[in-house]
Amino acid sequence: MRLINIIGKFIILLQFLMSAWLVFSLWSGGMIPMRFLAVIAGIAFVMVMATLAMQYTESVGTNLLGMILSVLFMAVAAKGATIFMSANSMLANVGGATYKIDNMVVVVRKDDPAGSLIDAKDYIFGRQTSADQENTEKMLNEIRSRVGQEISVLQYDTVQSEAAALLGGEIEAAVYNEAFTGVLEEAIESYSEQVRVLDHFEIRTEVGTAGRGVNEPFNVYISGIDVSGPITTTSRSDVNIIMNVNPDTKKILLTTTPRDYYVTIPEVSGDQRDKLTHAGIYGVDRSMAALENLYGVDLSYYAKVNFTSLIKIVDALGGVDVESDYAFSAGGYSFSQGTNHLDGDAALAFSRERYSFSDGDNQRGKNQEAVLAAIIKKASSPTVLASANQILRNISKSVETNMTQDEMAQLINMQLSGGGDWDVESQAASGKGDTQTCFSSGSQPLYVMWPDEAVVTELSEKMRLVLEEK
Repeated sequence: MRLINIIGKFIILLQFLMSAWLVFSLWSGGMIPMRFLAVIAGIAFVMVMATLAMQYTESVGTNLLGMILSVLFMAVAAKGATIFMSANSMLANVGGATYKIDNMVVVVRKDDPAGSLIDAKDYIFGRQTSADQENTEKMLNEIRSRVGQEISVLQYDTVQSEAAALLGGEIEAAVYNEAFTGVLEEAIESYSEQVRVLDHFEIRTEVGTAGRGVNEPFNVYISGIDVSGPITTTSRSDVNIIMNVNPDTKKILLTTTPRDYYVTIPEVSGDQRDKLTHAGIYGVDRSMAALENLYGVDLSYYAKVNFTSLIKIVDALGGVDVESDYAFSAGGYSFSQGTNHLDGDAALAFSRERYSFSDGDNQRGKNQEAVLAAIIKKASSPTVLASANQILRNISKSVETNMTQDEMAQLINMQLSGGGDWDVESQAASGKGDTQTCFSSGSQPLYVMWPDEAVVTELSEKMRLVLEEK
């Protein structure tokens, strides 16, 4: 009998420690409101006291039952603590981004015999001088270091003229930021099919963006980059949405700006205009600066997603219900006017289609807003909490944001405390199509959209009203 009591009390001690670990994990994560945490701590305390009391009875059966209950509660506590610690870790992986990655490449013609940089050490290399000079110089120094000698370099005014020189045989290798590939494909037909990447070099650069706190109204720039694979890759931004969030009124305003909007890129293009999508080539901070300049708003945060991200996010949520303005078909899917339940692949097809609409890119922007609104609605639903850890695991490598772990935890805490759905509204910028030269494309004329200044002013005012409403 005495041995059973000793074993039982030892198990109770483990139960107490496991309960303390659970409460500490919930408290340190910052996601659980204090009133919920107090309830959980109270239940844990009552269970410890109840199972401890069962060890002071004369009944062996009661002693054993107490030990069984202790073990079961320990298993639950350990599982809960592990889940929340894992969730905290994944929030840390998603948030707090402080740098961008530029993938610098050495490109040769597709039929070139070189298999490595060493094979190309005596080649004539080309570089462009219109933009991204710091990264280009770093890449050239890396090449010199790898081949162990000086290299021959010819300079070109634009990346387009550099690429033309490569295809024409004037140079044997071209050095540029891989993010310019999209610009080259716009300017040179079948460009990517005529070249291959011989080598590449990643360059990490600090991004000067900082949050302002999520307890007060704030703005988030949502960037959809035009590549699959690593989310940290610098690339053109095909989706550009400003999300104004007012936690006091639980209102969210989504504003879409067309990718071809003809704007200036602060600290890059000077007074010369460029497509908004090209701003992403120079980093997410430059896209933010272009939109801040356009609308007169302060973009404290950003969230960057790519094609891979959207599929994973929607599938992790178990699909979303999206409202469509029109019935249309795209990517092998048929969408009806009204509510459509979409999985990840269908949501991507819905978001990318523009040729089915007379309004083209503008309607695509509205459809992207509809998908985002559906994601927000599903993500804020209490039914999602049960699978939150699995969702975070699925999307942790598919989303990049400068919002910190603590700030994301605060948002989750606010949603759990206040509950209820968010009121999500949408609006979209518009303009007049034209053909103009762009800073990033040199003398090559491209399709652009001149901003409608009256519309821009109206959108800016709506943003201000949502943020200032009490």
